[in-house]
Amino acid sequence: QEHLVESGGGLVQAGGSLKLSCKASRTILSVFISNTMAWYRQAPGKERELVASIIYGSTNYADSVKGRFTISRDNTKRTVYLQMNSLKPEDTGVYYCNQYFGSGNENWGQGTQVTVSS
Repeated sequence: QEHLVESGGGLVQAGGSLKLSCKASRTILSVFISNTMAWYRQAPGKERELVASIIYGSTNYADSVKGRFTISRDNTKRTVYLQMNSLKPEDTGVYYCNQYFGSGNENWGQGTQVTVSS
């Protein structure tokens, strides 16, 4: 079972930036390359929502973060990143890393808190 380790969350003022990282240390390279990696977030009282995903060279973003967030990955490090710029208070929530293998098989990270103050 893969253990996804997230880091990079914290408290930042509106307009600031944070970079999240998620490492899948137990996944062999050939498998990791084929995984869709994604970031989700869950705000208090709301459902978990997809923020961004990446598979091979293709990326997908929620409309609310387009132009502000960038997802990337370094396959050799088994790591996916989420660069978050121009942060807004509504970006506050717990951010979760997701590793999708296909056929409904996936792993989740433990979550990292992002708090944006106004």
